Amino acid sequence: MGHTCEPAAERLAEGLGYSCHGTAPVVDVRDPFDLANGTMPVLELLVIGGAVFALVHAWRRWRRDGDPVNISLWFASVVYLAVIEPPLYFPSWFGLDEHVGFIFSHNVFTVTFMYDRLPLYIVAFYPALSQLAYELVRALGVFARRGPLLGSVAVAFACQVFYEIFDHLGPQLKWWAWNPGNEMINQPALASVPMNSMLLFASVSFGAMTWLVVRLVGERPGRDRPTGPHVAWRTVVAGAVTPLAMVVVSAPSGAFRGEDRLGIQRAILSAELGVVWVVGLYLLVDAVRATRGGEVPGVTSPLFARIYPATYLGVLVVLWLTALPAYFAATGGVTEQGTPVGSLWYAALCTVAAAAFVLAALRVRAARPAAEPVRS
Repeated sequence: MGHTCEPAAERLAEGLGYSCHGTAPVVDVRDPFDLANGTMPVLELLVIGGAVFALVHAWRRWRRDGDPVNISLWFASVVYLAVIEPPLYFPSWFGLDEHVGFIFSHNVFTVTFMYDRLPLYIVAFYPALSQLAYELVRALGVFARRGPLLGSVAVAFACQVFYEIFDHLGPQLKWWAWNPGNEMINQPALASVPMNSMLLFASVSFGAMTWLVVRLVGERPGRDRPTGPHVAWRTVVAGAVTPLAMVVVSAPSGAFRGEDRLGIQRAILSAELGVVWVVGLYLLVDAVRATRGGEVPGVTSPLFARIYPATYLGVLVVLWLTALPAYFAATGGVTEQGTPVGSLWYAALCTVAAAAFVLAALRVRAARPAAEPVRS
């Protein structure tokens, strides 16, 4: 039991309102109307529904339009999750206690796996968000005009702004809890959110995975269109290799690990996040200008790109509005319910950027068939 409910995990679980003792090793199902609060089933519906919508869209892109990038990215996201998440939930299983320690714990949702550590909505979150960002960037013609590298950077930026609206709200609403005792990984932080998470999980992972998928399965001159088996193994490679990019990008700040060097780490992580924002904003503005000026031979904004990003953003804005009274009543960054708050100013900044993506995609008018594939 100590390997599935160690003291840090037990403390976080109790703070979230459940016990990590006696949990099911494979799957557990609960009443969605008996969760910690009413925002949780709303979040599940938003994310799981989005993942299903994204899968249907990705399948149509492959079978109808002949472009396997979407379906590969969807499943690569799941492979990535299978590689990266278990060591985070059970560091002692993988001998990582001294290197990363226990970082965070999810609350229990309607369906949870792996001793109540992995909610179903988290499994769905990765493919839903990767498709959301990729389709917005593709619809704006960034891949067609700028190629796979800068297109993937634009995806990293889109993921940053859509992810962090969610990331800075979750701890306050008890969707998960960060381990305050793990200063090695969870510091420095912006309000309640570790900056390592903001950079690596919300941007680097999605950008690197997108680049790998586009390079491995996207259309290239002189290469035959990949068959199903080729798409399958290349998808697995893309998802499994993605964490290596996170290791590389984390090296500069990781070199200054230690409580007395938090200022240096914060400066490095802030600079890296700043690069994501500066380059991402440039690519977004450039894409909007190009589509308005007719410089792109023709782009199309598919149904998924017109509906799901706006729905995702709208629901999270409403959830933020319901959380604002407790946010403003918080003392020392902690609400009366004992939950830490995120950064309102950063979430607001991300909301503005996300809204710009949504509006830009809605303004795109198809000038060529939707079958136009992404060229790598």
